[in-house]
Amino acid sequence: MPDAPYPTHRTPVMARNIVATSQPLAAQAGLSMLAQGGRAADAALAAAICLTVVEPTGNGLGSDAFAISWDGTDLDGLNASGRSPAGWTPERFADGMPQRGWDTVTVPGAVSGWVAFWRRHGSLPFATLFGPAIGYARDGFPVSPA
Repeated sequence: MPDAPYPTHRTPVMARNIVATSQPLAAQAGLSMLAQGGRAADAALAAAICLTVVEPTGNGLGSDAFAISWDGTDLDGLNASGRSPAGWTPERFADGMPQRGWDTVTVPGAVSGWVAFWRRHGSLPFATLFGPAIGYARDGFPVSPA
């Protein structure tokens, strides 16, 4: 048990569903979609959307998105990496990808990826997925010390 100036403990939880993220509030956002009757895709999207608010240095509207989905029958993949300019050819980067400068920038693909993934696999109204993130952005949320 970590040293803390107050009593700490973990409460065991038994459930049929799980949502795992790097931030507990985002995981809770996903679980709330499942509690509303949503599918795993709704939970994943709500968690990703929430992460743009509660963990903005690692997730954002200006990012890309990737997903693999299996419904027990069909395997589906999503590549929502940003588009690159038409002038970018394989030859331009034959010697490797640059680490700095404009040649490292693409058009963000996360939001269009969310929409595409939701259309294929979501069941809740798209706007519902934003509820937890909007609440945290409007009302605030606890921030961890590290």
